[in-house]
Amino acid sequence: MEGKSFLRLLFLIFSAVLLLLLTLLNLPTRRPARRSYSSTAAYSSSRTSPLPRATTPPTFPRHPLDPLTVRELNRVRTILSSTRYSRRLPTRSTPSSSTSQKKSKVLAWRKGDPLPPRKASVVARANGASHVLTVNIETSEVTRHETGSLSGYPTMTIEDMTSATWAPLSNADFNRTIVDRGIDLTDLACLPISTGWFGKSEESRRLIKVQCYSMKGTANFYMRPIEGLTVLLDMDTKEVIHIVDQGKNIPIPKAAGTDYRFSALNTQQMRLTNPISIEQPKGPSFVIEDGHSVKWANWEFHLKPDPRAGVVISRAMVRDPGTGDLRNVMYKGFTSELFVPYMDPTDAWYFKTYMDAGEYGFGLQAMPLDPLNDCPRNAYYMDGVLAAADGTPYVRSNMICVFERYAGDIGWRHSESPITGMEIREVRPKVTLVVRMAASVANYDYIVDWEFQTDGLIKAKVGLSGILMVKGSPYVNMNQVNQQDNLYGTLLSENVIGVIHDHYITFYLDMDVDGSDNSFVKVNLQREQTSPGESPRRSYLKAVRNVAKTEKDAQVKLKLYDPSEFHVVNPSKKTRVGNPVGYKVVPGGTAASLLDLDDPPQKRGAFTNNQIWVTPYNRTEQWAGGLFVYQGQGEDTLAVWSERDRPIENEDIVLWYTLGFHHIPCQEDFPIMPTVSSSFDLKPVNFFESNPILRIPPNVDKDLPNCQAAASA
Repeated sequence: MEGKSFLRLLFLIFSAVLLLLLTLLNLPTRRPARRSYSSTAAYSSSRTSPLPRATTPPTFPRHPLDPLTVRELNRVRTILSSTRYSRRLPTRSTPSSSTSQKKSKVLAWRKGDPLPPRKASVVARANGASHVLTVNIETSEVTRHETGSLSGYPTMTIEDMTSATWAPLSNADFNRTIVDRGIDLTDLACLPISTGWFGKSEESRRLIKVQCYSMKGTANFYMRPIEGLTVLLDMDTKEVIHIVDQGKNIPIPKAAGTDYRFSALNTQQMRLTNPISIEQPKGPSFVIEDGHSVKWANWEFHLKPDPRAGVVISRAMVRDPGTGDLRNVMYKGFTSELFVPYMDPTDAWYFKTYMDAGEYGFGLQAMPLDPLNDCPRNAYYMDGVLAAADGTPYVRSNMICVFERYAGDIGWRHSESPITGMEIREVRPKVTLVVRMAASVANYDYIVDWEFQTDGLIKAKVGLSGILMVKGSPYVNMNQVNQQDNLYGTLLSENVIGVIHDHYITFYLDMDVDGSDNSFVKVNLQREQTSPGESPRRSYLKAVRNVAKTEKDAQVKLKLYDPSEFHVVNPSKKTRVGNPVGYKVVPGGTAASLLDLDDPPQKRGAFTNNQIWVTPYNRTEQWAGGLFVYQGQGEDTLAVWSERDRPIENEDIVLWYTLGFHHIPCQEDFPIMPTVSSSFDLKPVNFFESNPILRIPPNVDKDLPNCQAAASA
């Protein structure tokens, strides 16, 4: 009886720990795919705010680029289970929530035409190998694409991550180590950490490392690491391979002052500003047709959630104010990869070199957006339909929001000086459309915005927030630190070090400027010297255009003292005065990797060696870190493809741009980080004949709601 009671107690402990982990890590519990939709998304009745407006995921696809529906995902499962693959693909198959369509067919399709055959891509593990299957949903035909000798494994599933966090609890040595550290097993929270790749010893099996924290006294368990304790796990068998414990002398940081929840702050709460909101008395200016087609102002584009990329913008077209024609700008744009290397070479940290899209699934980590806080009152919401490891569909509610933004910015203006005698003051407001997603990849939160402007500009913006991944330390004050000691970061609080790290976000931008055949032009600003006696000036700047012939010509490292513009032009389309129509990428604040090029993490992340790359369009080259990133060795990356030096002049080309952040943590990042953002623009350059928003009207008082302040000064 005592033995049975002990087993029962152990089972209850394990169950409690698993439930807590699922809650704290925001991992999805399987929810039924069938759900009823009204015109608004369902939210807790405790909210006093208006319910968010939501689009209803269509039961049937309406566009060739629509993601797979619940019905289609279930159909894919049925097809696979009834074919010769069923014996070899039991639970390690993961259908993508996107279809596999040829670009030529998508470009030829018009609304009202029959859809091209719907095909699903399925990544599968079978007989110790990874395969990509194409499932024709209409004919039930299954085609296998061999992956050759590529290293690496498919993206982890949510089930992989969840099971890895509790697997160490079945190991007696691990449990003993936790107890020896003075931690109750019921207070344990663990994270699944991708291993990177560091040599032959890590090949031939899927590995993952697990590190744990104490969540006693706080929801912010990330600030309470069990430093130096690392479990190496076989992800397939859940076998604990070995345990490294090198931090027994490092205390668990205190819980006081780490909780960030509003409800836990009690008397520390403060309100610095009055509430603010945008009101639209005539309703929104955009519509979402057929679930995924967005129309706003002079823009039309297709929008969908994706398990790996998060958000995919496709078929972006802008209406020309002169001709009224819709003109192609971008065939497809999305976040291709996120590379996050930490700068601590010690045993418990050297492997933390995350690829958040290819290893964890950027879209899989997208959390439901919080109305009024993630997105304003006037936002619409779009659900994502994703697939579990066995192909079962589930719904991620409010995965994307769409809203119009007006922040008092100016579209264009001019006031005449009094000396002219002309009393002219012309100003136009800038209203934009924002598509937003937020992914919580364990501790870090990424906010990705695609912002469309009426002047034809597209802004891609990434915000970083969330919680630092910190290191436990014996130090409580910097006066204890010897000058020779390397902290690998900043002492943020007692026993807590924020480790230095980088973030690189690489965007895939398949530009189709007025058609698919485009060229990449570097417009260099060069200093020219004046001739003796030519001018009082001694120097001036001259724009020199250089058309990139091949891929290597288009590799760009941004340099402050070598200023350039970077144009994607259509050489066969000219303005009335003879300039080729185009768009230019306008870099924002960025960072360049300083790691050794032969360092294993940088080999895998070699797509960050340049800020700009240009490659010829290839359906198989979409993921900058390669198809199989997990434990990949870097032989299938953007940097490798570009070494082929293929022709890119007047071809269907893809532009790749990398935003970068160096992060030296500071005390203001503790216990949770204020958002820091960076962005880049895709801006028309000789695309329009003149200012495309010249004729938009100014705001007038009668068109706006008459809102009175609660109190006035």
